[in-house]
Amino acid sequence: MKDLRSALAAAARDFYARGWMLGTAGNLSARRDAVSFWITASGRPKDALTPEDFVAVDLDGQLLESGQERRPSAETSIHRVIYRHFPSAQVIFHVHSVEANLCGHFARDGRLRLPPLEMLKGLGIAEVDPQIDLPVFRNHLQVEQIAEDMNASFRQNPPRVPGALIHLHGMTAWGPGLTEARHHLELFEFCFRYLSMARLLGLGGES
Repeated sequence: MKDLRSALAAAARDFYARGWMLGTAGNLSARRDAVSFWITASGRPKDALTPEDFVAVDLDGQLLESGQERRPSAETSIHRVIYRHFPSAQVIFHVHSVEANLCGHFARDGRLRLPPLEMLKGLGIAEVDPQIDLPVFRNHLQVEQIAEDMNASFRQNPPRVPGALIHLHGMTAWGPGLTEARHHLELFEFCFRYLSMARLLGLGGES
């Protein structure tokens, strides 16, 4: 178990170096077993995480294990919703990048049209000229409200890609393992960078 938490901490350092987890922003989690998961403790700097900076909670949000009396991330409820709706999800990364926040402005009716790039194959979309929308959720002061919005949306219309964007907040991506979740996050961030630069260059974008 400590190796899993160490791997999450290493991922956090990587994301911090990319400017995606500055300050104490963002959170990471991984399934501990079928009914619980490890998640970053609240208020911890992401460039200096240790295994003790992760706490175990169950899918109902009950604290199961905590090193040094740490509290779970304030965004634990979002992770709970994703794990409940997507059984194949084993790892979740939530980051706050500049490009993700810019692209939230390009959304229409709660959806961001991803550019039809070759990169989408890495997100499980192998189509010619794919028309793929990423769900975009309104930010709320109370994170539980964001989680409730996600729960309602995923119940009716689960996304075709393993991710969701929170407007003026950040990006959440998941996958069946650490490597896959990281790759998915990187590909979403590539799409966001492309869309941001396309707008800057007057190319219109795909939203």
